Amino acid sequence: MLKSFHELVPNRSDIETSGSITILDRDIETRCHAEDVAWFDFDAICDGPRSAFDYVEIAKIFHALIVSGVPKFDEAMNDKARRFVNLVDELYDPRVKLIISAGAEITDLYQGESLSFEFKRTASRLLEMQSYDYLSSGHLA
Repeated sequence: MLKSFHELVPNRSDIETSGSITILDRDIETRCHAEDVAWFDFDAICDGPRSAFDYVEIAKIFHALIVSGVPKFDEAMNDKARRFVNLVDELYDPRVKLIISAGAEITDLYQGESLSFEFKRTASRLLEMQSYDYLSSGHLA
């Protein structure tokens, strides 16, 4: 993941490690961030008091995100799973580039029932976000 981050940030002197960003008056811890690229641990961005509004603001600021430690979701993790769905939804339309490390293949990330429809859409979007057309499009913030 660090290699991917460095590829997205050409000037390493701009990288801030172990910091945070403030979104809607709340701090979100980052592994590192620079310019318009940020790297988050999954729990920092999808656990706790987060809403779609937070993700809209993040999508305006950053053209690329890395999220590490995305778990394999089950029913007991529906709150985090719903936030992850919201994150992907809000990054998709403005064409934010997303790199994740996950505990399962995209199509197997959700093992529950209640969010299965939402996760099918999320899996479809995550797969499209890997396409040449998506990756070559500009950030639309």
